[in-house]
Amino acid sequence: MTLIEPRKHGDASDGSLGSRLSRLDGRRKITGSATYALEQPVENLVHAVLVQSTIASGRVVSVDKAAAEALPGVLMVLTPDKVFNMMVASDWFGNRVENVPYLPLPAEVNYYGQAVAAVIAETFEQARDAARLVKVHYEETPAVTVIDQGGSGTVTAPMTVEWGDAQAAFDTADITIEAEYRTPREYHVPIEPHGLIASWQDDQLTIWEPSQWTHGMARTYAEWFEIPFENVRIISPFIGGGFGSKGGAYFYGAVAALAARELGRPVKLAVTRSQGFTAYGGRASTRQTLKLGASADGILQAVIHRGANETSTYADFHEGTGAATPIMYAVNNFSSQQGLIKVNTVTPGALRAPGKNPSAYGIECAIDELSYAVGIDPLEIRLRNYADHDYQSGKPWSTRKLREALLAGAERFGWSNRSAAPRSMRDGRTLIGWGIGCGTFPNLTNSSDAMIRILSDGSVEVESAGIDMGQGTYTIVAQTAADALGVSVDRVDVKLGDSVSAGAPVAGGSMLAGSITGAVHKAAQAAREELIGLALNAPNSPFSTSGANTLVIENGRIKTSREDSPSMSIGELMAMLGREKLEVKRDTLPEGTTREEQQKAFTHMSKVRGPTAGEFSIHSWGAHFIEVRVDEDFGTVRVSRIVSAFDCGRLYNPKLAESQLRGGIIMGIGQALLEEGLVDARNGRVVNNNLGDYLVPTNADVPPIEILSVGEPDFEASVLGGKGVGEVGIVGVAPAIANAVFHATGKRVRDLPITLEKLI
Repeated sequence: MTLIEPRKHGDASDGSLGSRLSRLDGRRKITGSATYALEQPVENLVHAVLVQSTIASGRVVSVDKAAAEALPGVLMVLTPDKVFNMMVASDWFGNRVENVPYLPLPAEVNYYGQAVAAVIAETFEQARDAARLVKVHYEETPAVTVIDQGGSGTVTAPMTVEWGDAQAAFDTADITIEAEYRTPREYHVPIEPHGLIASWQDDQLTIWEPSQWTHGMARTYAEWFEIPFENVRIISPFIGGGFGSKGGAYFYGAVAALAARELGRPVKLAVTRSQGFTAYGGRASTRQTLKLGASADGILQAVIHRGANETSTYADFHEGTGAATPIMYAVNNFSSQQGLIKVNTVTPGALRAPGKNPSAYGIECAIDELSYAVGIDPLEIRLRNYADHDYQSGKPWSTRKLREALLAGAERFGWSNRSAAPRSMRDGRTLIGWGIGCGTFPNLTNSSDAMIRILSDGSVEVESAGIDMGQGTYTIVAQTAADALGVSVDRVDVKLGDSVSAGAPVAGGSMLAGSITGAVHKAAQAAREELIGLALNAPNSPFSTSGANTLVIENGRIKTSREDSPSMSIGELMAMLGREKLEVKRDTLPEGTTREEQQKAFTHMSKVRGPTAGEFSIHSWGAHFIEVRVDEDFGTVRVSRIVSAFDCGRLYNPKLAESQLRGGIIMGIGQALLEEGLVDARNGRVVNNNLGDYLVPTNADVPPIEILSVGEPDFEASVLGGKGVGEVGIVGVAPAIANAVFHATGKRVRDLPITLEKLI
């Protein structure tokens, strides 16, 4: 077991894979030299501003735009009656309805805040002022504005999981519990809001837009405008956070690109912070009922799960409340169903650990409730019901160090000092509670591509369309290339975020790191072998009599393994050869993949391999131990201490992995105590659509967080043995806090967030 210790001042790092190298893009970001999408210096730029609906359901009857068009600088007002000449694009999995027009500003209104018009003007101020003058007339129809107005929902067969006879086992169990758990709407609110600059040159479209998936977004724009994929270029070298919200192109991108084509000038459209609450979807609100049946000694006999999430009236989105439930614990009788409830809202989207997050909230609170019902310690009941294999698929785990995570976390946290009874630990008028929550996230993989370029001075360039939105892709790619080539990491320059570069999958589902490092490693090894071959065969080479197996590259120098070996730098070899550069491109696609299949692999999700695609079930795991302090008089909750232990396989860079895991944990604090999308049930308006009213954790809300790693390399998960890190950190945090609050107060809060009025 390896523990990640906090880095001490003065610790050195050699930059090799597995070292705690600081982020290579960090200096550019803190000095302001990293240029983000909306900062691109594009000439002759004009600005677009959206006009939003003020009803939740109905139809646009007419738009009075005369006053707006009369203002100085206004170039165009787009309305639903505009003929856009665009076509519906395929979804993430490659499904496409043929010959259906795409209407980015539809007349049909499906939710409050939907864009129904756009104004384009010479300056942002002119466009904003004109947008305020646009008058929209509606024919309003009844709306369903919140999940509780939508009934029980429609059960979807793909989300149903059954084995054994759960109802019969529940009915005969010694101990049973049944409870409903709820999570509200949550929003991404990345530090960099959404938006783009669109520019046409003849039939070539260039988009500067923050993107978690440059190839996938380029494919969407190409299909919208019915132009070849190669005619679209998405440029996104730096992204200020995404958390799932920047994985696809949205209607506002189509509006900007259309206006740019119509006007023959680049168009900039910046989505405001308040518009970001309806321009794309956050996490759907959910409700789930869990029924657990167990023997008197706490062994699970049955789990019955019934969940539902809200979706929009015009598209289905599954926030799988049963995603984690089937694999967390050993149980021979299981039943889970998932329903969808149609609501007049923007279609929800993927937000960090979609599905697994609310699912873990339900099962981890329920297992805690069971521990009290049986009279067994919350740690012990998890160990007694430890799953030694995947009960859902029947497959063995590739690696599952959740038991080790629980034991290591408990030891470091001091769990054995816990007083079992609720309200039994205090500091004066402050109640103290300790709670546990476990989490998981499936290991998803996809093929990737990478270009390695050796330059004449011996430096190295790595190119990929993969992106870095803060998770450290620049750094681990440089470390991977440097390790495989035998050069110093400071000699490697990484170029990311351009759809004309080598293909890469979406930065989502924790799949990018494992996918891209496999391709970079393969390309770098091939480049290394080519360099060695050139060194052996070049005229006048000092290695001409050496065998191929005797040459090595270390610290950028080529030599044999003998102590008295001659040596030369890679730059000296390139000069001797008269070469300006050496390029090697490799991918991790299956042998014989056609060009069409290759493009589909990088532009759709249909080629993504799930956690049980092979002989094993492959997942990341985590266990959180959390202390809360609750003011007995006022009911305020503060998280005061966190120890979290994870099995994420090999960590390519422990410092960056630790940062990602901490980030997820901090988001979990927000989910548990602060975040809640408040909707006016009368009209569907998001009331707190700003960062003054939609609360997220600040530094004052974040306690000391200690991260432990108990994982080992898992080569079933990826070429280099890593498993996903970015998503799993948030999973299990909210239930750990809820369980700690119960231990502190004796009050069980089952609907998030946990606010003072629910405790006093």
